[in-house]
Amino acid sequence: MSSQPAFATIGELAEQMRQGELSASSLVECFADRIKTLNPTSKAFISLDIDRARARAETLTIDSADSLLKGIPYACKDLFDVKGMVTSGGSRVLANNIAQHDAEAVTRMNQAGAIFIGKNNLHEFAYGATGENALYGTAPNPYDRSRLAGGSSSGSAAALGYGLCAAALGTDTGGSVRAPAALCGLVGFKPTFGRISTEGVIPYSWSLDHVSTLTRNAADATLLFNALANKVNPPATANLEGLRVGIPENFFFDRADPEILDSIDVLMNFLSDGGARLKPVTMPSMEHTRTVSLTVQMPEALSYHNRYLEQRGELYSQDFRAGLALGQCLLAEQYIRAKRFIESYRRDMDSVFEEIDLLITPATPVIAPKIGTVEVTVDGQTEPAGNAITRYTSFFNMTGHPAITLPCGMHSEGLPIAAQLIGKHHGDEELIATATLIESSYDFEVPLPVTN
Repeated sequence: MSSQPAFATIGELAEQMRQGELSASSLVECFADRIKTLNPTSKAFISLDIDRARARAETLTIDSADSLLKGIPYACKDLFDVKGMVTSGGSRVLANNIAQHDAEAVTRMNQAGAIFIGKNNLHEFAYGATGENALYGTAPNPYDRSRLAGGSSSGSAAALGYGLCAAALGTDTGGSVRAPAALCGLVGFKPTFGRISTEGVIPYSWSLDHVSTLTRNAADATLLFNALANKVNPPATANLEGLRVGIPENFFFDRADPEILDSIDVLMNFLSDGGARLKPVTMPSMEHTRTVSLTVQMPEALSYHNRYLEQRGELYSQDFRAGLALGQCLLAEQYIRAKRFIESYRRDMDSVFEEIDLLITPATPVIAPKIGTVEVTVDGQTEPAGNAITRYTSFFNMTGHPAITLPCGMHSEGLPIAAQLIGKHHGDEELIATATLIESSYDFEVPLPVTN
C-alpha cells in the first residue's frame, strides 16, 4: 500500500476506511491541503468545491456493504456540468455558464458515494492533445515539470498524477484520456462508445466523444466503470492461457521511440510466457484516418459553437477559432463520406476481432514532449506534437471499441511508457479484467513522481 493516502489506489483507501484507519473527512482534507500547495504548479484545477466536499464527508458512515467508491474524492474535466458551478470548457467563452443540473456521470459517481472536489483544466473545449491552455495555464507532467501532461484531459491527468484526487473523469475523442494517462504513468480507460452517458457534458464531436476514466490502476477503472456504465455485465474473469492477442502488422508500431517498442516487446513476451497466443493481424488502411476524423470533428464542433461565434468569437483561442473555420468550409457531402469511412472502419475491426480476443499496441509513439513543443521527429519524419501523442489512439474513437492504456515501463529520460489494449465491442469488462491481471502479475515498476 502506498505510504501516502494521496497516492493510494481506491481499493487501498476503501480498505483503510473500512478498517477505521482513515475517514472520508481526513481524506478530503489531505487532498484539499495538497491542492492548496500544488495547484499553482500543477495547473490541475480550474474550480473547487471543497466546502461541499467537506460537508458531504462529515455525513458519511462507511461499512463493508457499501460501494468501494463511498467516501472517495474525485474530480472531473471542466466539460462536465456540476449543479451550481461554472462549466467553462477551459474558455473565456463560457465564463458565466452556470450548470443547472449535474451531468449524468457526476450523478452516478455521487450515487455510488464518491465525493466531488473540483473541476479540472483542459485544452480549450477539448480541441488539442497537448493540453496547452492560455487562460488557465498548461498542466505540466508530474514526472518532469518541463514536459506536457498531455491532453485534452490535461488537468485530470495532472490532478491524479500530482496526488490531488483519487480518480478523475475526462472525455476522449481521439485519445484525450488514454494519451495523458500514458504520459503520466496512470491508467486511462475509454469504454465502448455509448456505454457511459455523455448527457450534461459539453460536446466536442458527438460521433467520437467518450466519457472516460483516469485511475491509478485497472482495478480502480473497474470500480468507476461499474458505477458509470449504462449497463454492467456480470464480473469478468481473465486468463492468459489461450488468450488470443493481436499484433498489428501495419501502422501501430511504426515511427516509435525504440525504448517504447522495447517495453512493449517485454510485455508481449510476458503474455506469451503466460500462455497467450500472439497473432499478427492486418489492420484497416490508416492512410486517411486522421483526415476522416477531422472531417467529422470540425463540423460537429461547429454545430455546437456556432451559437457563440457571432457574439463571442473573439473570446475563442486562435487555434480553436481556426478549427471552427475549417468546419465551415467542409461540405455536407464530405462529412457524410467521412461517416461512411467510419462505418467501414468499424466493420473491418469487428472482422479482425473474429480472430482475436484483444489487440495490443504502444499507447503513444513518443514520451511526453517538452512544454511548447510544436513538432516532434521520429525516424526522420516530423509531425505536429498533438498528432504524435494521439497517433495510436484516435482510430479507436472512430471504431468505438473499448481501449485501455496502462504503464509498462520507464524511459531512460525518467518518463513513463505505456501499452494500449483494445477489446471487442461491449467487451469492456473482459478488457479491464485482463488489464488488471496483467498489472497484478507483470514484473515492472513505475515509481511515483516526486511532486512536493
